[in-house]
Amino acid sequence: MINQFLHNDTIAAVATAAGTGAIAVIRLSGPEAISITNSVFKGKDLTQQASHTIHFGTLRDGDKIIDEVLISLFVAPHSYTKENVVEISCHGSDFIVQQIMQLLLKKGARLANAGEFTKRAFLNGQFDLAQAEAVADLIASDSALSHEVAMKQMRGGFSQEIKRLRAELVHFASMIELELDFGEEDVEFADRDQLRSLILNIQQIIRELLKSFELGNVIKNGVPTVIVGKPNAGKSTLLNKLLNEEKAIVSDVPGTTRDFIEDEINIGGITFRFIDTAGLRETTDKVEAIGVERTMQKLSQSSLIIYLFDITGTTPEELEAELEKLNPKKLPFLPVANKIDQATPDQLAAFAGMAGLVQISAAEGARLEELKQALVNKVNLGKLNTQQQTIVTNLRHVDSLNKTYEALDDVLNGLGLGMSGDLVAADIRRALYSLGMITGEITTDDLLDNIFTKFCIGK
Repeated sequence: MINQFLHNDTIAAVATAAGTGAIAVIRLSGPEAISITNSVFKGKDLTQQASHTIHFGTLRDGDKIIDEVLISLFVAPHSYTKENVVEISCHGSDFIVQQIMQLLLKKGARLANAGEFTKRAFLNGQFDLAQAEAVADLIASDSALSHEVAMKQMRGGFSQEIKRLRAELVHFASMIELELDFGEEDVEFADRDQLRSLILNIQQIIRELLKSFELGNVIKNGVPTVIVGKPNAGKSTLLNKLLNEEKAIVSDVPGTTRDFIEDEINIGGITFRFIDTAGLRETTDKVEAIGVERTMQKLSQSSLIIYLFDITGTTPEELEAELEKLNPKKLPFLPVANKIDQATPDQLAAFAGMAGLVQISAAEGARLEELKQALVNKVNLGKLNTQQQTIVTNLRHVDSLNKTYEALDDVLNGLGLGMSGDLVAADIRRALYSLGMITGEITTDDLLDNIFTKFCIGK
């Protein structure tokens, strides 16, 4: 009988998060997953049961009962990995989980490596590499948008786009390769004008995909948002109010914040990574000076800047000068006037006509919802439709798309210079290689190890 399994060993791992809970799930995958479990299970004969069934019984080490469990069976190829898969639902005691794991390993299973279940699913053809990476993104998703984008990619949305582009290139590559077989007869199977038009069209699509990474990165990793301003502007108070906890020390003493403090909050489905920084001023205090220097470094790394100022001690002219000095790169900038509860009518009126300005009282929590909406507007996801639009969220994919674009540029240059078919074909093959790296049609062991070791053990 031909072995239907790509892997001959059976792996096991805890699939649920570490720590005590109501239940824990232990997962096995491999040719002996069902028989190993059956050897320690007291209940129905699992080897005779249908796929996608659940069975109650006890797990035993000899005559010793370890736990009462539910066994979920997934018979190959109808499982996540396309191998025999068993999921053991037991009580969530760390001691029970360790006892079961030791028993399974003693019976012939081995401890799974990080991401090995998903790696086997990819190698067994369950899904392509981009979809496998989306599984990790789905697990890590912490907002509605990141969940939606990861779900679409896991279901093949991005992969279908790449495979379609690759299929069109493969057709022309095969035509040019065919020409090489008839080199002495000077025949042309691949219409050069059609090829040029196709490549220009593919490059346009790649440009749109690369542009989407700006949004994709925001959706996946959040928006690095630096809160800057002079000492005692209320930066730490604002951070605490946004996070709804006392994260930063608040004091009337200037220079209290000497290092940056960072935390995340989800606003309107977007994750913002807020960074409270040291107050900007000239100082002779060496420690505070280091804090100010780090503030400037964080400014250069941010995607959005909140400039918080005390409306009771700042003029519009001073504000304009400060914004011009702090933002030479013209990053998205949100000026926020604080302490409106202490301001006079004239002070409030002085800033009333300033475009994009938000006025708040961090101490009183006044107008914070207005500030949150302004932040969402600054990110400018616009009329983003994650159901229709393909969005790139993975830096590895960006690198492959850039290499594809460069190879296609070389194809266009070759066509313009009238280069021979073998040289044009070589550049097309480079483009195909780079596209294939995205979906896993082209892989290396180092690439797979780098991707799947970032997964948790039980996935």
